[in-house]
Amino acid sequence: MRAGKGYSSLLIVSKGKSVMFSKLFLDHPRSVEESYGEHFGMALRFAGLLVLAAGACLLHAIIPGLCRTTGSDIIRKLHDEMVVNRHRRPAQTSGGQREAA
Repeated sequence: MRAGKGYSSLLIVSKGKSVMFSKLFLDHPRSVEESYGEHFGMALRFAGLLVLAAGACLLHAIIPGLCRTTGSDIIRKLHDEMVVNRHRRPAQTSGGQREAA
């Protein structure tokens, strides 16, 4: 069975397992119009930037004159990317129904 563009093929062993797989790994990436791999890359990038922001905040806590706005600048940039400038569509659930994003 072939899935849509950017989605891996699934050998459906039982309907319950394929629905759970789709719910856990595919529904959300589809709702933001990404493949699993694209979503993984974006989420990993965001995680790395959040670790960088946390480090800047820690350094600022120790030496207040350093990294005065670095943490908040990174958070603002991520918020703009994820919330302000992203076009989401409702997620298509495994059962074929749409859910709110």
